[in-house]
Amino acid sequence: MKIVGEPIPALAVLQSLPQPIVVCSEDHQIIFVNYAAESFFGASMSVLCRQKLDDLVAFGSPVIGLVETVLTRRAPMAEYRVGIGSSRFGDERIADVFATPIADNDSGVVLLIQERTMADKIDRQMVSRGAARSVTGLASMLAHEIKNPLSGIRGAAQLLEQTVSSEEIVLARLIREETDRIVGLLDRVEVFGDDRPLESEPINIHAILDRVKLLASNGVGRGINIVEEYDPSLPPVIGHRDQLIQVMLNLVKNAAESLEKTSAPEIKLSTAFRPGIRIAVTGVSERISLPLEIVIEDNGPGVPPDVLPFLFDPFVTTKANGSGLGLALVAKIVGDHGGVIDCDSRPGRTRLRILLPVAKQSSPIPALLGAS
Repeated sequence: MKIVGEPIPALAVLQSLPQPIVVCSEDHQIIFVNYAAESFFGASMSVLCRQKLDDLVAFGSPVIGLVETVLTRRAPMAEYRVGIGSSRFGDERIADVFATPIADNDSGVVLLIQERTMADKIDRQMVSRGAARSVTGLASMLAHEIKNPLSGIRGAAQLLEQTVSSEEIVLARLIREETDRIVGLLDRVEVFGDDRPLESEPINIHAILDRVKLLASNGVGRGINIVEEYDPSLPPVIGHRDQLIQVMLNLVKNAAESLEKTSAPEIKLSTAFRPGIRIAVTGVSERISLPLEIVIEDNGPGVPPDVLPFLFDPFVTTKANGSGLGLALVAKIVGDHGGVIDCDSRPGRTRLRILLPVAKQSSPIPALLGAS
């Protein structure tokens, strides 16, 4: 039994911290990392300690300059929103980096890394959902006024189809089809205004993914290798079965369409339990844990970098004939389930990751950032 006031080993404290800790020498040689840093960089301490800090971060990274400044001034300093990326551990991630010299040591620096990538993506989704609410308000105001005259136009076009010459029937049919397209677009936008509580139940997410795989294999994903990498111990998610199918099928459909010109096309469906991510949501006093991870990955050309930050905004699309509402609706449904969705993309690999909470069956689903 521990005695109150008894010293706790410093190593145990460092290893228990959830933030990556890196200790390096004056020549940037890594001399210690904690467990969180091993996870962050995707390598063990024995491997990392054979490298220099310059090997882990991209060339010209502000982290190197930060270490040099701390060594010179012998005073703590910080850099905010620094891009930390290297081919050694994948995509660039945004982090706040805090550096301080080690007491009684003229050549050591401790770095604490606070990753901001997920926080920034959640902030971005707040903006996206705000944009969706604006679209909803506009659609609700105009839908009735627009649909009434459209109904008349469609009816007149149908009558014209029966009376005009064969050369003009194509134009009459065009009027009817374009009217139907406008009505369909209004219907899709109005979905964002649905504030009804979800009829939720415990759902095995693997059953959802199996259904989506079956649908895709016999439809948009025909000819594409769809592989599964599931965590069989994953607990059920509390949600709406049809809406979750809609989300996963939409993401798989987008992935399949991006693989049209890819040789050896492949889509990977994976699940995992990732404890550690907690967020505050509107109307709930406790912070919500999001440990259930569902990833849909493809080996297509990737999302253009200028589109990626706005991927879940309404009317943002890379498709020639797309409406830009599919992924915005996906983000809304995921938010209604209390989760978040993000995308990491580069040529040859695009990962759409959904994080969902585990909740009691009797508990209502806490809508992320307030349902629109």
